[in-house]
Amino acid sequence: MIPNIEDLKSDILKHKSGDIFNPPGLTNFWGCVQSDIDITGIRSLNFPPFGCSDIITGGLFIDDKYFPATGSYIDFVWYADRIERSAEYKGVFYKSVTVLPMRKKAVLVLLELENRSGEGKEIKIKFGFAGSVTKAVRTWNDAFPPLERDNRIDIDFKRKALLYTALHSNAFQIQGIYPPADEINKNGVISKIKLKPGERKSLTYINAVDDSIENLKTTYDEISSNPESIIREVHNEWNEEIKAAFTPGNSRFSGSMPTLETTDKEISKLYNMGVLGVIYFKRDSPYSVLGRTYDTLIPRYWQSVTFIWDYALSSLTHSLLDPNVMEKYLEHWMLMDVHKHFGTEYLTGGPVGPWYSVNDFAMITIARNFLRWSGNYKWLEKELSNDSRKEKVKNYLLKYSSNWKQFKTKSGLADYGGINNLLECVSTYIHEVASLNAANVFNMRVGSEIASLVEEHELSKTLLKEAEQLVPEIQKLYVNGKGYWNTRFPNDELVEVRHCYDFITILNTIADDLSEKQKKEMTEFFINELQTPTWMHALSPGDDNVLFSVRPDHQWNGAYPAWPAQAATGLYKIGKGEIAFNWLKGIARSANQGPFGQAHFVETAFDPESGGARKSTPDGPYICDWSVSSHGSWTNIIIESI
Repeated sequence: MIPNIEDLKSDILKHKSGDIFNPPGLTNFWGCVQSDIDITGIRSLNFPPFGCSDIITGGLFIDDKYFPATGSYIDFVWYADRIERSAEYKGVFYKSVTVLPMRKKAVLVLLELENRSGEGKEIKIKFGFAGSVTKAVRTWNDAFPPLERDNRIDIDFKRKALLYTALHSNAFQIQGIYPPADEINKNGVISKIKLKPGERKSLTYINAVDDSIENLKTTYDEISSNPESIIREVHNEWNEEIKAAFTPGNSRFSGSMPTLETTDKEISKLYNMGVLGVIYFKRDSPYSVLGRTYDTLIPRYWQSVTFIWDYALSSLTHSLLDPNVMEKYLEHWMLMDVHKHFGTEYLTGGPVGPWYSVNDFAMITIARNFLRWSGNYKWLEKELSNDSRKEKVKNYLLKYSSNWKQFKTKSGLADYGGINNLLECVSTYIHEVASLNAANVFNMRVGSEIASLVEEHELSKTLLKEAEQLVPEIQKLYVNGKGYWNTRFPNDELVEVRHCYDFITILNTIADDLSEKQKKEMTEFFINELQTPTWMHALSPGDDNVLFSVRPDHQWNGAYPAWPAQAATGLYKIGKGEIAFNWLKGIARSANQGPFGQAHFVETAFDPESGGARKSTPDGPYICDWSVSSHGSWTNIIIESI
């Protein structure tokens, strides 16, 4: 069955200011926005190259009191097309619908007030505004989007709106409400609303950005003239978008996903949320020099950026859903030095960030999925060129398959460097890690297959032989009887690291090279130290490094969302499908909050949310975004395992 918006909505999430909560976000494929813990407030409104960073604006004041300061709980419900927020305060029920209109650089928040007090009410409603717009046509090489804090503020008396002008770039922002406010100053607008018992009235908050004042005002007027129509249009667009993703020959993607037919609601939810969680990162920005791209995080951090690692984790889904974009990405990254950067961004097409050690493995994984699902083996002979050289695709892939030799130490394994090249928040997971050395065996075996396809048979045999020779060296890192692995430091010291990344990568790359004893011990380690009812620990709570950080994507208190998916896939590969399947039933409850976050907390770190593992907050010290693009890893379980 093809899902729709209603099938994939979140549960009601009830929160107030100060809670451990990651407010939901939205996209319209040009940019994104995040709701604040408020009835109307928004933050992180960014449409690259237009940035407002993470500034909060549109905050609601009721009778001169900021709503979060009332201590009232707000009900949040996320839908792919909108966010609904509601609360009752002093006899009045407030409900807002937040939407990003399609093909506009704007957000609207439709606020409805209903008098449930049984008596007449006169309410002073204020919207507090903050402007921060900039236009930055450059690499967004920082986690937070850019902004300008010193915008000039002018009053548009015709619309009773505030016009913000960037002083250091060509950018404008307009904020106001419709019907027009009764009062306006440079901090916001005020409307005085009278409500009879049972009466309803509504206001629409509008926030738009542009580099043309004329276009900006046109956008504002179009939204204010009929917000309900725009909300319906966005709803219909999103249902069509989801439908297209499961429809062969559709006009929105270069491929499509298989439709899952099952009566199992939990498995269906994981699969369909996995697909939606990839669609949600599609960017068709008119400012992209790369055409269509897929971002990695939403809505707060690293806008316009694609991380190679995260894309690889969803590469099976990308290869089915949008293979043309995958081919373009592979070729673009081949012409970049993948040993210097973790990804690229679409405003310039340039590289971003430091090297991630996983990149060779990631590139091989992406290419393998592209080849096996597209069957386009002629692509291997395609010649790519940049200013300095011409090289065929096959040669890039063969290079990635053996790149590890540049980092080879006297022990025979590759040293993958320091903390910033690997998991960033586990200080002992450095140097000769078991995971990526096992991935090198996988890389060479895939390289052998590629060499055979292009009739380089001697090279194929050599790569296969070298892969077999590497396995015993990796086995020297195994902690016998424990089910986990050491890493080796440059002084030859072996350091135990009880991390899930060894567990998932080794099972998914060299499962057949493990003994039955190792498989049994690794399964016991997973059950006893990593698995939780609805999520998992990335790092065992028994590991000494738990004191180093509380970032939940890779530490003891939670896990990045692809890790449970890959753990389940790995368990299937060693014949432990029953353990994985039963566990997935619990994990599905963690999708009750909408798309998976960049990390979820285990149940013992923070109480569960709506029956599942609670999403990490984006605030320090946890700093994990509302959602991440590796959702495609959840479709792997159904397509290749279950």
